Amino acid sequence: MKKNKVLIINGPNLHLLGKREVNIYGKMSLKELEKAIRKEAKKYNLNVDLFQSNSEGEIVNKITSGKKWDILIINPAAYTHTSIAIRDAILGVSIPTIEVHLSNIYSRESFRKKSLISDIAIGVIAGFGPRSYILALEAAKFYLHAKKDK
Repeated sequence: MKKNKVLIINGPNLHLLGKREVNIYGKMSLKELEKAIRKEAKKYNLNVDLFQSNSEGEIVNKITSGKKWDILIINPAAYTHTSIAIRDAILGVSIPTIEVHLSNIYSRESFRKKSLISDIAIGVIAGFGPRSYILALEAAKFYLHAKKDK
């Protein structure tokens, strides 16, 4: 059976997971999170490509690199609220996208409540800590199977 390809992008400061504001983002490091994602992806027969960058341009380049992914899971982090470039890149490649956040951005500061990605995403998962990514993988598998069945 062919594995679906999933690109998972983590935006700025997510390399600091486990060290930065653990009361909000938890104690799990990015490396530990990626290990958990790979383990879960295997269960769903998904091939994941994990990428983290603090640079908006690098994130845009990754999305628009010409590689073919079946779905994008993205935590744009602070770029959620500011990056028209990332939004345009997602629109430009027409890839189904799931927006994910560790914290519930809608229960935080007012500037975090506006996402430039959520209205172009097939769904948003926020507020479940590292489990948000596992739920996003489950949603990706569900979406890809539903799409195949049509």
